[in-house]
Amino acid sequence: MLFLPQQNNLKPKHLKKQNFSRASLIVMAVVAIALQSCGKKEDVAASAPPAMPVSYVSVQPTNVPMSVEAVAQTEGAREVEVRPRVGGIILKKMFEEGESVKAGQVLFIIDPVPFQIALAQAKAQAAGQGARITQTSRESNRLKELLETQSVSQREYDNATSDASISQADMLQAQANIKEAELNLSYTQVTAPVSGIAGRFQFSEGALVAANTSLLTTIVQLSPIWARFSLSASELASLGGHVNSSSVTDVTLILPNGSEYAQKGKLNFTANQIDPTLGTQELRATFNNDDKALLPGQFVRARVTTGEREGVFLVPQAAVLSGDLGKFVYVANAKNEATPTPVTVGAWHGKDWIILDGLKANDKVIVDNLIKLRPGAVVQPKIFVQPTQSTQEPAAIDKSTSKSTTKSKVKVG
Repeated sequence: MLFLPQQNNLKPKHLKKQNFSRASLIVMAVVAIALQSCGKKEDVAASAPPAMPVSYVSVQPTNVPMSVEAVAQTEGAREVEVRPRVGGIILKKMFEEGESVKAGQVLFIIDPVPFQIALAQAKAQAAGQGARITQTSRESNRLKELLETQSVSQREYDNATSDASISQADMLQAQANIKEAELNLSYTQVTAPVSGIAGRFQFSEGALVAANTSLLTTIVQLSPIWARFSLSASELASLGGHVNSSSVTDVTLILPNGSEYAQKGKLNFTANQIDPTLGTQELRATFNNDDKALLPGQFVRARVTTGEREGVFLVPQAAVLSGDLGKFVYVANAKNEATPTPVTVGAWHGKDWIILDGLKANDKVIVDNLIKLRPGAVVQPKIFVQPTQSTQEPAAIDKSTSKSTTKSKVKVG
């Protein structure tokens, strides 16, 4: 009990030492945390990716043709099946398969002997009928004289007159038989009904063919040539509705190699109703094909143009991407950030997409490094240069390199 005051006198010194040590530890901890946080900030700043270099096109509104494309198939303007009009044995083929033939050219010769005999018989019957006419006419005249003297009855004279008239009618029948025999004889030479390209001979020489049924060959007229195709309801709506020859300005064929056929076409047939099964309107266009560059049955693409669409934008095809919500492009905003922008696309125009909605004038549409971009990524944009231009002027990227290269070329020269 007596030492309590002394313990109370020692307690404040001990407490001061403990408080000082705790305060120093707290200060050191705060300094360490601050230094650690600064190091993290420096690490984060050091680990931030640099701005990605990209190329862009500054889009401007323009006018493009209002057109759609559809798969088409060519067909000859006239495709004729050559069949014999009389039956018989084919003696000879008078043309080369796959070569051009002219209208009226003899293609096949059918054995004419049976038809020559039939013609001779018809002429013989006509000659006999001529003798019959002479006989009946003479008999009618003789009985007429006898009737005047009442040596014969009126009935006998009438019968003789009727026989003369019947003989005249039989003579007309005999003359018709001659014409038929002559016509059948002429059919033994099978001629080309139209000019065009002859197809394959379906028989061989010596084969027996039937009249009007056996198919000998086909002839296809190549110029003009037709292209048949169909447009869906949505495609017709993009052209302004159902089309006809007056609303379509031109029809262009795109060949399988991607090139355009030199000759423009015109519609020569438009269906007057929509196919209820397919929901399409059938169309057909005609093209001049003097050089025979197109063959019937060839698959091509037909581009139908009805006018111009105003206020649209053109961007390279590679710039248009597909996502869960449809088509979109990356636009570099004022902060040089890649911003995904949904767009409404139309058809292709050459190597560009037609953008109907979603863009505005002077938008910077990014066209390369798209696979590496993410929404909000910082970019370093530069104007897009066509590959042909960049290969012709590679030194435009680095002026110092171009100068040194030029000097070296001068020295070498």
